[in-house]
Amino acid sequence: MALPPDFELRQSLNDEVHARPPAPLFTPEHIGFVALLSEPQDVVRERAALAALATSQGRSADFGEASHLLLDGDGFRLRWERHTEFSTYTVFRPDQGRPGHAAFAALPEGWLAALPGRTLVAAEVTLRLAHEHEPERAPLAEFFGHEDVIGATVVGAAASVFTDFRITQAGMSRFLVLDHHMSRKQAGRVVQRLLEIETYRMMALLAFPLARAVHHALTGAEAELARITATLAEAQPAEEPELLEALMHLAAAMERSVAQSRFRFSAAQAYYELVRRRIEELREARLAGLQTLGEFMERRLAPAMHTCATAQRRQEDLSAHIARASQLLRTRVDIANEQQNQRILASMDRRARLQLRLQETVEGLSVAAITYYVVGLIGYLGKGLKAAGFDLDTEILTGLAIPVVALAVALGVRRLRQAVARQHLGK
Repeated sequence: MALPPDFELRQSLNDEVHARPPAPLFTPEHIGFVALLSEPQDVVRERAALAALATSQGRSADFGEASHLLLDGDGFRLRWERHTEFSTYTVFRPDQGRPGHAAFAALPEGWLAALPGRTLVAAEVTLRLAHEHEPERAPLAEFFGHEDVIGATVVGAAASVFTDFRITQAGMSRFLVLDHHMSRKQAGRVVQRLLEIETYRMMALLAFPLARAVHHALTGAEAELARITATLAEAQPAEEPELLEALMHLAAAMERSVAQSRFRFSAAQAYYELVRRRIEELREARLAGLQTLGEFMERRLAPAMHTCATAQRRQEDLSAHIARASQLLRTRVDIANEQQNQRILASMDRRARLQLRLQETVEGLSVAAITYYVVGLIGYLGKGLKAAGFDLDTEILTGLAIPVVALAVALGVRRLRQAVARQHLGK
């Protein structure tokens, strides 16, 4: 059947749900696992190390841009997965009675230690048949070296899992899986979930030291905000700029803290949710006298995650409080500025009225002065005409000229003022 052209990402999106499937396991088997914190640019060195291992085993070393692969070696299988913040290496090796870290012993000497990154998780899983190691107190204490063990039956009592979530002197955490009647794929899923629980648990706890540091810093910031708000209630206008600057410094410090911790806290919650989901997928059932993995996580991991969530909420609440205090202080400063502006405008209005009165006074004086000089000129003109033989009374002429000249000058000054006003308004 002919179909329209495929969306360019159709195949990759469809294959995503099939990516990284659990590796089928043969009981009995040893599984070694490490999760390394690494930088994104380290993926090139990781692929180079994997290519060298593949070449030493006579396998193809062309991995392209793959972010996960399963390499079949001489008597072992190695699974590599690249995640956002870490990379994982899982080695599967059939149990042939080898003691100790049998899975990692299959790798070339020094290959594991040369990998880029820092070890966050190192674990070994021992997968055995149930009849070889019954889940009783004495055998468990012999395997783990103590009786403080966590365990339960899982996936409908098809297996029993045990761990102590401790790091041994060899630097490994240990899991014991007893296979009652699991299929190969089911065994792979159980082991994968256990290793993911361990990895995501540690990844979630990366935020815990940061949360404690944030709580300590928030205590000081809250005290500083309380001091500023208490001072604000009785502050004088001259002190307001200093208080506003202190609030701005506090707000900047808070925003920097939020920016530095937002990703870590959000990632911690996501990893914690993954831990809880993986535990639910195990479908645990209680074994007499033992604490289940779910109970252990609720008692030990959940409080740490609550601490991280509380730190994040305190950051958000304190940022909101600082914003409200800043807005209150800005409003107070704005009101003070508005009052000052009103006083300035009132003063300018008084000055304008005074200037108008002075201008009117000057105009009156100007009219009088101009009239005086013009009338004087008319008087000189009358005297000149009288001396020339004209019969004129210069005093009467001068007296009659005064009102005429004064009116003409006043009208001229008024028109000049109106012209200047029109020109100013036009601009």
